Amino acid sequence: MKPIRLITGFLTVGGWTLASRVLGFVRDIIFAAYLGAGPAAEAFVVAFSLPNMFRRFFAEGAFNMAFIPIFAKKLEGGEDPKRFAEEAMSLLATVLIVLTVLATIFMPLLVLAMASGFVGDERFDLAVDYGRIAFPYIFFISLAALLSGVLNATGRFAAAAAAPVLLNVILTGAMILGARYEVNIGRALVWGVPLAGIAQVALIWVAAARVGFALRPRLPRLTPEMRRLAIIAAPAALAGGVVQVNLLVGRQVASFFDGAIQYLNLADRLYQLPLGVVAIAIGVVLLPDLSRRLRAEDESGSRHAFNRATEFALFLTLPCAVALVVIPEPMISTLFQRGRFTPEDAQATALAVAVYGLGLPAFVMQKVLQPLFYAREDTRSPFRYALVAMVVNAGLAVGLAPVIGYIAAAAATSAAGWIMVVLLWRGSRKMGIATAVDDRLRRRIGRIALACVGLGITLWLGEIALRPMFAVSRPAALALLILSATLVYFILSHVMNAFRLSELRRAAGRG
Repeated sequence: MKPIRLITGFLTVGGWTLASRVLGFVRDIIFAAYLGAGPAAEAFVVAFSLPNMFRRFFAEGAFNMAFIPIFAKKLEGGEDPKRFAEEAMSLLATVLIVLTVLATIFMPLLVLAMASGFVGDERFDLAVDYGRIAFPYIFFISLAALLSGVLNATGRFAAAAAAPVLLNVILTGAMILGARYEVNIGRALVWGVPLAGIAQVALIWVAAARVGFALRPRLPRLTPEMRRLAIIAAPAALAGGVVQVNLLVGRQVASFFDGAIQYLNLADRLYQLPLGVVAIAIGVVLLPDLSRRLRAEDESGSRHAFNRATEFALFLTLPCAVALVVIPEPMISTLFQRGRFTPEDAQATALAVAVYGLGLPAFVMQKVLQPLFYAREDTRSPFRYALVAMVVNAGLAVGLAPVIGYIAAAAATSAAGWIMVVLLWRGSRKMGIATAVDDRLRRRIGRIALACVGLGITLWLGEIALRPMFAVSRPAALALLILSATLVYFILSHVMNAFRLSELRRAAGRG
């Protein structure tokens, strides 16, 4: 098999993720306009969070982090990867069916655990109702995640990266059709969730079948290989559980402040744009690549992959973080301030965006550092580090809430993210990869930071200069501001040799 072309893979996944996130913004713009920050909006956010929470716990987090390295090594070693994938899929599907049935029965308890501040008002009953409709999404999207792992391990990224586009298209269409035919928009939206899951798994299954992995269900059996998979996955599942505890703490804090769940949800969507485009792209491509290189005992190739992934991540992430901190209010007001979403809602959301922006580089670097552990089938170390981050997150979120209100949840998330990065970096030093930072990366980190300073100054001064234009046309003013600042950043990067587009083209061509 030809080696994965890292930068090409990053661009493929990142490009489709960008398309999905842009459509996600369209979805959220319509969502905010129709439902504002009212009871139906907050109930949907909680209901949709439940299957996504468990999905990250079972599929994209624990299961895939254990599954992909083993599958990639079987693929590289000429073993029978298809049989292994089918057995893993059957085992996962069995667990998901049981989980879905239990969640449907005990949905009131799940909503209580997620948002106890809803008790006593209409949001609680709505969230329970919506949750029972949305939860089966976990079955379809988790199977889609496993099939995506199969495709990613073979070096094919497009279909899996494109699948989330379907979710945003279907949910957006559900709201528009609901409004047009005077159907309850909240219920139309939530029924779109399981429908989108079916569409996503169908798309990825067809793509996998075309490359020889038309996986068929088997009777679930706990074979020695499946026991090994479970043993490796267990610590990652616990680590995933810790991450979800962090999310639960944030939701709980926000549920006691009217509108705060929606504020944090929209702020989360904004910082997830660069996180999805850069970090998820790198994580998806880097893990199978490192797994193959380690099997081949290619230590120099592993170090090169880590250094280039880090460089690429910082080049694209740091300017995004600067923008989120410097101009959050123009972005939020332009995107969401219309219909039932008021200027006060926009200001409250913008504050959360700025706080999340401070943590964005940490969230991205976690995606670069974690594959170093998972590629070696070490899922225990990230779990221990996640426990520490959980304690920090919970302590700050609960402790600061009486002082700074709902924003404590965002501040705690960012602080815990940086703690996690420090712990991952220290742990990776034993591996000899993360500490083997090459000269090129050392030179460019400082240069990227200086280019970001220029970007920040441009955004700050530009926002002041364009305020009259913002009063006339917010979209045009924001587009001009961002395009101008982006041009300044690329020019500075090129002049200071922080990163050159010619190198990006060469990297994509070389692989």
